[in-house]
Formats: sequence, structure tokens, C-alpha cells
Amino acid sequence: MRIIKRNGAEENFNEEKILIAITKANESVDEDIRMTDLQIKRITESVVISCEALGRAPTVEEIQDLVEKKIMAHGAFEVAKNYITYRYTRSLVRKSNTTDDKILSLIECNNEEAKQENSNKNPIVNSTQRDYMAGEVSKDITNRILLPKEIVDAHNEGIIHFHDSDYFAQHMHNCDLVNLEDMLQNGTVITGTLIERPHSFSTACNIATQIIAQVASNQYGGQSISLTHLAPFVQVSREKIRKAIIDEMKEIGVELSEDKLVEMTEKRLRDEISRGVQTIQYQVVTLLTTNGQAPFVTVFMYLGEAQNEQEKQDLALIIEEVLLQRCKGVKNEKGIWVTPAFPKLIYVLEEDNIHEDSKYWYLTQLAAKCTAKRMVPDYISEKKMLELKVDKNGEGHCYTCMGCRSFLTPYVDENGKAKYYGRFNQGVVTINLVDVALSSGGDKEKFWKIFEERLELCHQALLCRHERLKGTLSDAAPILWQHGALARLDKGEPIDKLLFGGYSTISLGYAGLYECVKYMTGKSHTDPEATPFALEVMDLMNAACRVWKAEHNIDFSLYGTPLESTTYKFAKCLQRRFGVIPGVTDKGYITNSYHVHVSEEIDAFEKLRFEAQFQHLSPGGAISYIEVPDMQNNIEAVLQVMKFIYENIIYAELNTKSDYCQECGFDGEIEIIEEDGKLIWKCPNCGNTDQDKMNVARRTCGYIGTQYWNQGRTQEIKERVLHL
Repeated sequence: MRIIKRNGAEENFNEEKILIAITKANESVDEDIRMTDLQIKRITESVVISCEALGRAPTVEEIQDLVEKKIMAHGAFEVAKNYITYRYTRSLVRKSNTTDDKILSLIECNNEEAKQENSNKNPIVNSTQRDYMAGEVSKDITNRILLPKEIVDAHNEGIIHFHDSDYFAQHMHNCDLVNLEDMLQNGTVITGTLIERPHSFSTACNIATQIIAQVASNQYGGQSISLTHLAPFVQVSREKIRKAIIDEMKEIGVELSEDKLVEMTEKRLRDEISRGVQTIQYQVVTLLTTNGQAPFVTVFMYLGEAQNEQEKQDLALIIEEVLLQRCKGVKNEKGIWVTPAFPKLIYVLEEDNIHEDSKYWYLTQLAAKCTAKRMVPDYISEKKMLELKVDKNGEGHCYTCMGCRSFLTPYVDENGKAKYYGRFNQGVVTINLVDVALSSGGDKEKFWKIFEERLELCHQALLCRHERLKGTLSDAAPILWQHGALARLDKGEPIDKLLFGGYSTISLGYAGLYECVKYMTGKSHTDPEATPFALEVMDLMNAACRVWKAEHNIDFSLYGTPLESTTYKFAKCLQRRFGVIPGVTDKGYITNSYHVHVSEEIDAFEKLRFEAQFQHLSPGGAISYIEVPDMQNNIEAVLQVMKFIYENIIYAELNTKSDYCQECGFDGEIEIIEEDGKLIWKCPNCGNTDQDKMNVARRTCGYIGTQYWNQGRTQEIKERVLHL
């Protein structure tokens, strides 16, 4: 047998080298946890057998991967860790790079950029540090080896943003719409264990949280599940509880009337629904996945998905309990009820719940109270989705996004049926529209020429994302590709067929439309004289996506990017390249996607009406928001906004404030002030500025963040004006 070396040359396979490498790793650990010589020999033999089974010459990297897995399979985790460390150290020797200092700064917690890279990751804890360390290695490999130099340079200059390069070295994708229905009804496998169809609602909820954790550990974006897929198990529990009560009554010789039997059954059923929902809430909040944060999961609440009236009624019971528990919140370490970041909730506004005389209007009232107190749920309009999300059969569909805003495009399978659950997004590359404008110097002819060039750069970068996923075997993430979350592929089967024909999407993101238009026209894009130019920009990006889709049979889709740390990076790059330009580059941030600038005075209803046209032109996903004061004593106003959303825009949310000071017990809005040239958070009641002694929740990118933000994003939050 031959092997392929790192330089591409082949040489004879020498199993002695494997045995020596394992032995050295084994000798580096304490004697009481070392493997025996026989175990080392068995691992070596197992690696050889696996290599022979490939039917081709394995690479050095493949052999080392096998060695790692075999050592861990023997339970020798310390040996495996030292082997991995040695392997990584040798790779650094082979290729000198600058990753070392970044990793060391992460460990010592003095990397400010990493600290504020994600507002839902705590950079101090080991699990997050481990993810960030792996991310630095991935970025290094990506920049030096995997991506063309022109794309790396454009990314570093802030001309484009190649999202999630810290995961690009692995064959991972962005976000999912989890097919929970298939996994619960037909069974799934989690870490080699068969999970059969659950026999109660509470068990279904428990399995759902395990699925969420597994999915989160095998991709890097958001995922969504539907409560509709849990609803059938309410009836399963109802029947089970009813039988148990009958048996209990027989044992004690009591005969119940049908009415009493139903009453007792429904009471116990309610208790079980409460426990099941609580399981989802607390499991999601407390779970830490392999990327160092709670699973970024969205829970979808849509009565219209129910298959029959009984299922709809049971779904309503679940939705009600979810809203009640979220409205209450979760307790922080001091035992105070606060606003959790996850799971994100989406409530569909539909004919069954949007009018005062609708059957489920009470749920909408409860949703309004929850939004006023806890910032969720967000709202999707069934009316607008059915109107605008139309498939090739001419049928409109209402469905959830895959995270904070990433929407799939309508898709019809080989049987002519619409399909959404089980689909995913391959990744995102964002164009910095402000840089396009500034590079043109305000010359519109030059602007369109540069725009075309930058779009082609994004096109090539997106193809790199696609090519990185091509050839990925289903074995890379069995929970996704083999056991139902996204597909039921065979072991060893490539995922390639899921990358073409519209089954999955790939996203062209955009940022800074406001600043782009401001520079080119001298006006905000809300100005009637400037709006046509803004729409032209949108039309060109959509046209590019259509051309690419026709060329490659890949579903390129325009996406209103939710910049988090990148808003600061783009702003700094623009200032470095073009200086400080009033109204354009004079902030520490640029505006997300098509949004109205946060400091622009505009009525809530006018803002939603204006932004609706840009949502329609962002089929890959977008969300609009309005900034509101404390609405807990004005639920009627919240309901009026919800009705307006139903009639006018696909997807929107209300941003309230939900903070708590652990020093004095203040329950209100924690302020942002400037001190020694830096923006900090301060309790207006007691003056506390210790971030570790306050709970702050703000929505920044479509989801709620609770771990604070970089200076650019903090400035953006500070400068937000109220719309209501």
C-alpha cells in the first residue's frame, strides 16, 4: 500500500511510523492512564485495515485523523489530546504563521476583538476559548491555503466579508430548517444510539432538545424547529393519561363520569405540557454546544401548519405555555427573573388569531404581553408570505426562517410538493456597499462598474463556499445527513445532490445601503428622490443572483446581512481607506442591510411600510424592527403594531429594553455613557458600571444578545431613536 505525503509525492506505507507516533503520545501522559502495548498494537492494526478499505492511497492527514479517532475510541482521551497537540505543533513548524500570538491572547483573555466577536459567547469560559482557538487555526488555514489571495485581501480590507472563516476549514455549512417531524415520527440516531418514536409529549420535548444540541454542534449558524411537529404527541399523552386514570379508578373501585374523566385527563395533560415546554426552555438556555454558546435555535409557532382541528387545538395549548413561560423569563444567578437570549420565538399572524373575534385572538394578546416584557416573539405575516413566497406551481407558502433572518426560497421536490423542513443554507459572503460608493468618488458610471466587479468577487467567493461543501460525505455529520435533520443519506454518500437545484441556498449578503445612497445622492434612502437609486442597487444584486443561479444550478439568494462585530470592522476599514466623511464614515458602525439609519426620526408604521419593499427584494432573508419604549402598560399599542405587520410586511420585531442591575435591583433600562473615550454600561439608579453585575439584553442582529458588544455596535445601540 502507498500513502500520499503533504507535498503530493507517494511513498510506501509504513505502519511502524504509526506505532511509534502513538507510543510517543502514550509515553507523554501519566503512567496510570497510559494504554498497554497491546492496545497500541490493536489501534495500529485498526488504522491499517481502515486505510486498506479505502481502496486508494490515503493521505498523511487521513491517517492521522484515523489515529485520533481510534485512540479516542479506546477511551485514552489524554493520549489523544497530546497526539493532537503534537500534530498541531508539527504543522506550525512546517509552516510558520502568526496564529500563535492570537491563540495565546485568547487564552489570557486579552484579545478585545475576540471578547466582543459574538454577543452570546462568553470568551472567558474554556469551551468558548477552545472554539475560538480552533477558529484562529481555521482562519489561518483558510487565508493561507484554502481561499484565493484576492478574496482574502478583499475580506481583510473590508471590501467584502467572507463570513465564518473560523469554520471554513471544516466541511460545515451555515443554517438549517430541521425536519423535526421526520426525526420524531420515524426515529433518529444520536451518537450511535437509536431513538425511537416517543410515547409522550414530555419525551418528545426531551428528544427535541437533544436533536437541537447535536445539530448546533455540526453547523455554525442558526436552526429552526416547529412546535407543530411536537403537537401530535399531545394526543399521544392524552390517550396515555386517560388510560392511566381509568386503571387507577378501577383499582380503587371508583367509576368516573365521562366529563370528570376528561377534566382529570386535561388537567394532567396541561401539567405534562408545562413540563415539556420547560424542558425546552431550560435545556436550550443551559446547554453549551461545541462552539461555546447555547444553541442558536428558533421556535416557530404557526397554527396554520396543523393537519386537523384537534392538532391545531393541541398546538394552541403548546403555544400558550411557551408564551407564558417566556413571559416569566428565567432566573439569573441571583434568582431574579431576567430575559433569556434563546430560544428565539416566532409567532405567525394569521386569520385565526389576528382579529378580536378570531378563535385564537387570546394567543395574540398573550404574545403582545410577552413582546412588551421580553422582546419576543417576533412576528411573521402569513398574509404577506402567501403573497410573496410563491413557488413554481404558483402556490404561496408560509414558513419559518432558519435563524434570525435567513429564509429559504420556495422549492418544489420531484413529487411536485413544496418542501422546507430538511433544507439548509450553504453560507454567506457580504458586499460592503459603502465601499463601492466611496471607491467611485460619487461618479455613478464608475459606481456601477465597480459594483459589477465587486459582485463578481462575491460570486467567486461564494463558489469557494460551495466547492468546500462538495464531496462532503454524510459521515461528517450523521445527525444532519443520515438521521433525518436534513436528509436520510447512506453512509459514505456525498451530500452533493443537496447542493444543487434549489434544495439549499447560498447567500449574497449586503450591508450599508443607507450610507451608500447617502454618499451617492446626498440624501437618506427614505427620501423619495433617493429611494429609486436604492432600489436600483437592490435590483442589480438580485439580477446577479439570477445569472449565477442559471449558470451553476445553485440557488443564489440575496440576503439582508445581520452584521454584528463586522459592522465595526467595516466602519474602521472605511475610515482607514477614505477618512472620516460626515454622515457616511463618521460612526463606529455602518447600517445593517437596508435598514433606516438608527438615528433617523421616523414613525414606526412608516418605517415598516418603507422597509417592506426591501424585504421583498431580499428573498434570502431580512428582518425589520421598530424601537419602542416600555410597552407593558400599553399592550393595545403593541397589538396595533402587530396588525400593521400582518397587513404590510413579512417579518418584523419590536425592540424593548429588559435589563437588571444586580447591585441595586434596578429593573429598567441600563444606560450607555462615555467615560475616558470609551462607551460603557451604567445603572442609572446606583451608578454600577460592572458588566458582571448587571443583566443587559438587546436585539442587535435579529436575535437577542446578552454578552455585550464591541464599541461600534455599542455606539449604534446608544444612538437608536424611538419609533413609537
